[in-house]
Amino acid sequence: MTDPWLRRFHPADDAPARVVCLPHAGGAAPFFHPLSKALSPAVDVLAVQYPGRQDRMAEPALRTIGELADGVTQALLAWLDLPVVLFGHSMGATLAYEVGLRLESRGTPAEAVVVSGRRAPSRLVHDRVHLQDDEGLLSEIEGLAGTDPRVLRDPELRELFLPALRADYTAVETYRPSPGPLAAPIHAHTGDAAPHAPVDDVQAWSSHTSGEFTLTTYPGGHFYLVDHAAALTDALLKLTSGL
Repeated sequence: MTDPWLRRFHPADDAPARVVCLPHAGGAAPFFHPLSKALSPAVDVLAVQYPGRQDRMAEPALRTIGELADGVTQALLAWLDLPVVLFGHSMGATLAYEVGLRLESRGTPAEAVVVSGRRAPSRLVHDRVHLQDDEGLLSEIEGLAGTDPRVLRDPELRELFLPALRADYTAVETYRPSPGPLAAPIHAHTGDAAPHAPVDDVQAWSSHTSGEFTLTTYPGGHFYLVDHAAALTDALLKLTSGL
């Protein structure tokens, strides 16, 4: 089964649970290739590929969280044969929450939603980075220290990734939450020095679930999950092992 929205790097047909990974703004499914490898074969992993990048470059990038969440939800309907955990980093955390709400409204809820490096919807600050020129947008990305500066400054590569990046920032910065809260548990993870996700603002995810809430912090900034991949993998394995 193939779908343009989903990548299954390490199929685990005998796994008892499935984790769906949603990337950050400007990100793509291969960002989660190492996590997929680490979780397999105990967990079947699907990584989401948004339109407008890599092998979906010919498609227009979507500019609202609602459109992205609708697309992901529709793609997941064929993969609900196992218990599903939604895991999103940064923009992906917001999408995980919105997809979780959509799945619950259909009567096919996720077992849990794991949000990473993102302030709660009730604490959103509606910045205007998406309205800046290309240099301003690139400076914002450089400040997050998650992308090789040589890639950001290569003129040919910039021409390829900037439209999707601007669309993602537009989606994030114009987002208005759907009515909640989730019934599913929310488990939040973040770096203690993440510039756009202060720990208090991540703690506020607790008000967006009527179920269990946990918060785990790590030393580091926005891309703490790269340096603490082993700890995050262990947390996801522990979560899914009880499903």
